[in-house]
Amino acid sequence: MAASPLPRAAALRRPSLTALLFLVAAMVSVPPVAAEIRETAIRADPRSIIPLDEFGFSHSGVLELNVSGIAFDPQASAELDLSQLGFFLSTLDAWVHVLRQLQDLDVTCALQSELVKLAFSFDRLRPPSNPAGVEVARSSSFSTAFRVNEPGQYTLVFANCLGGGLKVDMDVRSAMYNVDPATGERQYLSAGASALPSFYFLFCLAYAGLAAAWVAILLRKRAAVFRIHYFMLAVLVLKALNLLAEAEDKSCIERTGTAHGWDVLFYIFSFLKGISLFTLIVLIGTGWSFLKPYLADREKKVLMVVIPLQVVANIAQVVIDESGPYARDWVTWKQIFLLVDVVCCCAVLFPIVWSIKNLREAARSDGKAAVNLMKLTLFRQYYVVVICYIYFTRVVVYALQTITSYRYLWTSVVAGELATLAFYVFTGYKFRPEVHNPYFAIDDEEEEAAAEALKLDDEFEL
Repeated sequence: MAASPLPRAAALRRPSLTALLFLVAAMVSVPPVAAEIRETAIRADPRSIIPLDEFGFSHSGVLELNVSGIAFDPQASAELDLSQLGFFLSTLDAWVHVLRQLQDLDVTCALQSELVKLAFSFDRLRPPSNPAGVEVARSSSFSTAFRVNEPGQYTLVFANCLGGGLKVDMDVRSAMYNVDPATGERQYLSAGASALPSFYFLFCLAYAGLAAAWVAILLRKRAAVFRIHYFMLAVLVLKALNLLAEAEDKSCIERTGTAHGWDVLFYIFSFLKGISLFTLIVLIGTGWSFLKPYLADREKKVLMVVIPLQVVANIAQVVIDESGPYARDWVTWKQIFLLVDVVCCCAVLFPIVWSIKNLREAARSDGKAAVNLMKLTLFRQYYVVVICYIYFTRVVVYALQTITSYRYLWTSVVAGELATLAFYVFTGYKFRPEVHNPYFAIDDEEEEAAAEALKLDDEFEL
């Protein structure tokens, strides 16, 4: 590995501010349950900071690192200070203080800070002393096990403080787990995620029960069943299968560190569930089957926008989950996912608004004020509930994940699933098949009162 030496000054160069801020962003946004045995291939990477994975350790945590194929471009010389390269663990709070140390020049490399837990520095790759004087090549691989006795949410990071355009190649296999003191078994799920397999399975049973109840309703009231009611059943079944695959996925990861193929099923059902749910909201919002048996051109265009966006969102989610923050385009995919999700959430609201305005116009022209007022009330309620569901699952759940201790990160997942379950129940109850649905029944005695109410009711405001 002998080649042209890099300047000594480059060895003391600090990581760029952009890279440091990237690590902070990665530590905040890495999914808390993405903890498993990871195999990462780093190729010609010049970054000074490479976040790899995140994990919630208990008092008996262990990090196992197996790194092979270590190479540098340009090739490392004997004078190169390899103590400036290595792996460390850091909490978000500790990293904020490390940033201050670097800015104040208290340290020149994050590996030198006492606030991080140094797992391995590359100066330990130097060959042992050779009395015979024969030159021995520096090792290009190592294996180490690092025990974490202080519980916390840690991020595994690779630091390259040498600068000077030094590029690093290596294959990293990392395994982070907690050891059960009673049984000695390894638990590869983060400390705050160990309860998730059970919760996912319970929610799966809840949706299976809803699907069974919905089938009973469809059989009992066949005369009032529309095609969209069968579509609702399909959405329930896909949601139950999605939760079952996720429960098995997390359960296998907890026991063995790998998903054993359940992640593939999870992504498939997640993809189908996402598309079907957004499509259902659009169809209900347009009044398809309830108000009319067809879709207008603009409503078809909404579906033509939402479905491809959901395909992109699911692709982005797979890339985010499988690559991890070490990937150079990880932040880009994260931004794509958030943007597409926001666009989809906004797009599904337009058909509901269109239906509300159409109902208002019809109420003033067809002489059926009472029934149109009831329909208008229903669609307004649905509009508000959709907005609350989107806001809670996208904003409130993320806030809970951010402010909650890592030991209770499962609470944000449960809160999101409870909100989703409530949304499914509300949708099914309000749009259930009814031969004499009170929302659509014409009451001549209340016709005059309804007409007056519509006159007093101003244009629907967004």
